[in-house]
Amino acid sequence: MTTPISVRAARANDVDAMMRLLVAAAEDQGEPGSLCVTAADLLREGFGERPTYHALLAEASGHIVGLALYSFNFSTWRSVNGLHLEDLVVDRAWRRHGVARALMHELEDVARAHDCGRFSWFVLKGNDAARRFYASLGATTIDDWMLMQIDVTPPLEPASN
Repeated sequence: MTTPISVRAARANDVDAMMRLLVAAAEDQGEPGSLCVTAADLLREGFGERPTYHALLAEASGHIVGLALYSFNFSTWRSVNGLHLEDLVVDRAWRRHGVARALMHELEDVARAHDCGRFSWFVLKGNDAARRFYASLGATTIDDWMLMQIDVTPPLEPASN
């Protein structure tokens, strides 16, 4: 018999469990020192007056076993909101038990409830298991777009004349 998985919105008192999962994800990716978010950051940014992110938690057997951290954006090409998944983390002991699938289905419901035209995320090219999982949900890669980024800490150098 399989253990039922329930998904709910994160609350402020869940921040320590969220940190535990994020630290484990950084360790799994071989980059434990690259995670710079703190519990205080999560609390301030997700549960303050104007949250900059939202989170869903998966629970099983009375324990938090999964996290989906997401935010909303706006597409001028579709003229609708979009949902961007920043982190999807499942406790190592609970992988292959339907936790990620339950979180992804709930995120899809959230996107529909907010009239989002798309639900997107990034996946590491070398993470073949994640890529196969997302494909099994019907996700497709967008080969004609490339991720670009500017690190704004420290500020950009002023343009020279």
